[in-house]
Amino acid sequence: MKGKYLLEVRNLKKSYEISNSILKKNKNYLNAVNDLNFYVREGETLGIVGESGSGKSTTANLIVQLLDPTSGEIIFNGEDLTKLNAKDLRKKRSEIQIIFQDPFSALNPRMKVFDIIAEPLKTHENLSKKELHNRIMELMDTVKLNRSYASRFPHEFSGGQRQRISIARAIALRPKLIVCDEPVSALDVSIQSQILNLLIDLQKKYNLTYVFIAHGLPAVKYVSDRIGVMYLGRIVELANKDELFFKTKHPYTNLLLSSIPIHDPYLRAIRKEIQENEISNSAEDITGCHFHPRCSFAQDICRKQAPEFKEVDNQHYVACHFPLST
Repeated sequence: MKGKYLLEVRNLKKSYEISNSILKKNKNYLNAVNDLNFYVREGETLGIVGESGSGKSTTANLIVQLLDPTSGEIIFNGEDLTKLNAKDLRKKRSEIQIIFQDPFSALNPRMKVFDIIAEPLKTHENLSKKELHNRIMELMDTVKLNRSYASRFPHEFSGGQRQRISIARAIALRPKLIVCDEPVSALDVSIQSQILNLLIDLQKKYNLTYVFIAHGLPAVKYVSDRIGVMYLGRIVELANKDELFFKTKHPYTNLLLSSIPIHDPYLRAIRKEIQENEISNSAEDITGCHFHPRCSFAQDICRKQAPEFKEVDNQHYVACHFPLST
């Protein structure tokens, strides 16, 4: 069991105003994140997985306050980030960092590696030139980058090397929480495992806490302690990683597992039927369970009433009227 709750997300919601007319008289709202609830213990990794459009990246940006929530709370180390003023939030940013999906667009192409890694240190710490230089060199050693690369620009590196630069910048201030927003999805398969192993090593070294976001379950399972499955802005299943894989309860989780070979013909048939239906662009016109248009188990109650997100086994939560009995 890991430590105390470092992050608690309570009833988090992010809505965007949309319009169906040129005159914009009829206003409608798209809920990118809708009534999201989860916690992350100090020192653990919570994986969040789902298809494109499920709200994963919006969740990441809300946690680090790059987006303002419509409603809800983000409790970090006992303080609600949504209630902090700009000055206090700036101080908190040293404790919360993010690693983005695309390392090239996340790095300023006109800045050298040294200056990129130094930027947060110059903003939040008062270091002498010698102290700053030593710190940068130490960080480059930590992420396994040659020190001579400090004078180069981002375009001179491979995708994996650029992601190592992003990681060095993220850990520069020794944060407590790092949100990893699909940090390996833009990398070659041969490089992905190197970056994942680096993140695991850094977690052990600095006692980091991760929210690890991805669209594929294998990478999430490799680094995570628990996994939450998102669908159209909601978490529909949450459990220990082994429990989630071997005692799957939600049909949507089975869809995400479909790329992993299985021998059970019953589960293969379920996944094939679900795959034939595409994800909806919006949940706003769906009543009841948002997954029912794609679910082979859907019954009348699924079309009329949204299922409660509840514990069905020890620390295994699911939002489904008819959980699978795998």
